[in-house]
Amino acid sequence: MPNQEDASDNEMMHQIQQGNQRAFRQLVKQYLNPLYRFAHHLLGDQMTAEDIVQDTFIKVWYQAKQWQPGKAKLSTWLHTIVRHQCIDSYRKENHHTVSLEEVEDIAVAESADNIHQLELAEQITQALQQLPERQRTAVLLCYYQGFSNQEAAELLSISIEAVESLLTRGRKTLKRKLLPN
Repeated sequence: MPNQEDASDNEMMHQIQQGNQRAFRQLVKQYLNPLYRFAHHLLGDQMTAEDIVQDTFIKVWYQAKQWQPGKAKLSTWLHTIVRHQCIDSYRKENHHTVSLEEVEDIAVAESADNIHQLELAEQITQALQQLPERQRTAVLLCYYQGFSNQEAAELLSISIEAVESLLTRGRKTLKRKLLPN
């Protein structure tokens, strides 16, 4: 049985499928920031992330009828579109490294005078950059975007066990890189 958020998303998408621009603006307002953060974390490039999110919303408007309520949560469907576009962009640009310039969701002090926390945030960012793409994506989805393991599995088209394995390996690698020997 869908929860209230899912029911609201279902109704919003039904309205978008009917061409309701107000519902589409609400979708953009609701999902713009989480989708941008996800794309930015994956690619590390602000402008490319902005372009990908804009393209995602254009696809949603023109391909709204492809979304099927009950098959996947709306947020999962949207993140899947962004993830695929990030992969396509990465392949197109033939990047050798994926830069994550910042990790916004890390609990870093707001003031710049706390050098230790800023250095820790930079170390975490660098460690995340060094994770294999699938581990990094799983970590970002589950720990930074708030997806459950099941939702991440759906988004990545893998089993829950595979997500748990990616998270375990990712945490182990991060721990090894972040803790002093």
